[in-house]
Amino acid sequence: MLDSLPNKLNPSPVAHFRDTSTPHYHAGEISLLNSVDCVIFGFYGTELHVLLHRFPYAPFKGFWALLGGFVHLEESIDDAARNTVERLTGLDNVYMEQVYTFGAVYRVPTERVITTCYYALIEVEPTLVKLSNDYGATWHPISKVGQLDLVYDHLLMFEKALEQLRRKVRYQPIGFELLPDKFTMLELRNLYESILERSLDKRNFSKKILNMSLLQKLKEKQKGTSRRGAYYFRFEEKRYQELAAKGFLFEI
Repeated sequence: MLDSLPNKLNPSPVAHFRDTSTPHYHAGEISLLNSVDCVIFGFYGTELHVLLHRFPYAPFKGFWALLGGFVHLEESIDDAARNTVERLTGLDNVYMEQVYTFGAVYRVPTERVITTCYYALIEVEPTLVKLSNDYGATWHPISKVGQLDLVYDHLLMFEKALEQLRRKVRYQPIGFELLPDKFTMLELRNLYESILERSLDKRNFSKKILNMSLLQKLKEKQKGTSRRGAYYFRFEEKRYQELAAKGFLFEI
């Protein structure tokens, strides 16, 4: 009820926040710019990738940068991040998590900008053409990011987001957000090996995953991988939610 009160009194966020008819406790303070930066992860080939684009503004023109934008008056920070990812990728209902707020005084040399970092997990294939054509964005393997020139503190954002993803992926099945609807066991193992940066025993990994009873084995096989072909699997989200409600713990 209280959350809706300002909107009833002032339908326009601009009118509400610029109303000077009554004194505010923050009178005399300087407004700061607020932005969101999104570490957009995708799994491509056998390795986890991150989406970067060439920064268009001096003095860092041509450097690589995460994709982001500013928080508008009518948006919450979460909405700003979600809208940024949807606008850039054309995808909705993307899995996202807030990582950290970066507020060092001189993180941006020309302005005082506080930014909140998020990571997003998307499928690469549906976005390749749009991202390249519309924004000049490119997917980079996570193993190569440290060799690139990134603007501001974007490398730190990437590293912090990857660290959070590595912790979370071991205890929640969010890794499936990076895979297509159907995938092979090899693709699943490659995904986890790339995120965790370590080898996983083929037999033990498959046994552990299958014993969780979260995958539906399909009759269809992937052609060309071997003479016999590899069966496709599908993650059963509903089944996981039912098990989680009963206390099931996902662990890799």
